[in-house]
Amino acid sequence: MHRLAFCKADTAKFISHLDLMRTFQRSFLRAGIPIKHTEGFNPHAFVSIPLPLSVGFSSGCEVLECQVLNTPLEEVPDRMNAVLPAGITVKRCYEAVRPAKELCYVNYIVTLEYEAGAPFGAESAIQELLGREHLVMAKRSKKAKSGQVEVDLIPLIAKATVEERRDTIALDLILKAQNPGLNPELIVSAIRQHCPDAAPDYAIYHRRAVLDKNYEIWE
Repeated sequence: MHRLAFCKADTAKFISHLDLMRTFQRSFLRAGIPIKHTEGFNPHAFVSIPLPLSVGFSSGCEVLECQVLNTPLEEVPDRMNAVLPAGITVKRCYEAVRPAKELCYVNYIVTLEYEAGAPFGAESAIQELLGREHLVMAKRSKKAKSGQVEVDLIPLIAKATVEERRDTIALDLILKAQNPGLNPELIVSAIRQHCPDAAPDYAIYHRRAVLDKNYEIWE
C-alpha cells in the first residue's frame, strides 16, 4: 500500500469527496501511472481517503491510499501535479506503514470573520463556552429515526485555543478524528447558538495536521 500526501486549497476546496476520488482516478490515467484495480466484471481503480474532508475546507495534510505499480515513488508527485486541477498538489508518495486506525486527532484552524470587527467580549465568551464541563449539540444522523442525535462536544475536544486577531478570532482546535469524530462546523454552530453576540459573519476552516494518540504527526 502506498500513500499520497497532498494539499487542497483555493477553488479545489469546493470539490466534493466523490468528485475528488474520480479526479485522482482520472489523473493517474493522464499521468501514465498504473495503480491497482479491483477485480471482477467492472474493475475500478483502488483509491481511498481515510479521513474525507468537508466541502469548503482547505487542507495541507490530506492523504490518499492506493497501490502504485511499476513506477518509482519519487516520480509520482511531479507527474501527478502536471495533470491535477489547480489547488490540488501532491507533496510526496511513500510506503504506508501505520494503519489508518492510528489516526486519532485532527488539528484545525478555524477563522471567525466579522464584517464590523470582532465584538467586544467575543474571545472570552468563546473560551468560556469551550471550557464548559458539557456542551451538548444536535447533529444529523442517518441512523437515528428522528434524523438527529445529541452529542457532547467537550469529550471530543482535546485542545482549544482562542485568539483574537484584529477583525477575526482564530480557533486552534485539536479534535477527535474518528469513532466518533467531531466536525469543527458543529463548534461554530454551538457558538452561534450559545454565544449569539460572538456569532461570526463567516467561518473559514483549514485542516493543518492529522495526529496519532500521542499528538504526533500521523503518516
